[in-house]
Amino acid sequence: MQGQWGAMVSDLLAFLAMPEVGLSAVFVISFLASTLLPLGSEPVLMAYLQLQPGNVWPALALATLGNTLGGVVSYAMGMGVVWAVRYFGESTGRWRGVAQGYVRRFGPLALLFSWLPVIGDPLCAVAGGMRLPFWPCLFFIALGKFLRYLLVAWAFLWVSSGV
Repeated sequence: MQGQWGAMVSDLLAFLAMPEVGLSAVFVISFLASTLLPLGSEPVLMAYLQLQPGNVWPALALATLGNTLGGVVSYAMGMGVVWAVRYFGESTGRWRGVAQGYVRRFGPLALLFSWLPVIGDPLCAVAGGMRLPFWPCLFFIALGKFLRYLLVAWAFLWVSSGV
């Protein structure tokens, strides 16, 4: 079964790598990269900008939207895990970690760092599990992810322009 999933993922990634797919690939890979799948969305953004340097703003918008939606999925999963713990009686000790400490200390503002590897998804999940207000969380998730993509795009275009 795992071999079938691996082949399906490979086929999907090969399809999304086609130049004709373009912005939709930026969106889909950015979304998937913001889940627990071990993907990086920055190479896809840079590859697209290499081909279409005039479409910086649409690419940034779709990368941010996809990655933000992935953060919202993690937030919702955090809410679901807390619900499951409440009704099925599992220990809640795993919620006491670095991510919970930051979220407890800074509230939704901690989600500015939801773009970070390793800790970003847990930050979103912990915020959902702690029932932090959704709209401020969404704002800071989106802002952090947009600023990261803006920096990546600016650096890539600056370096690729030969400066």
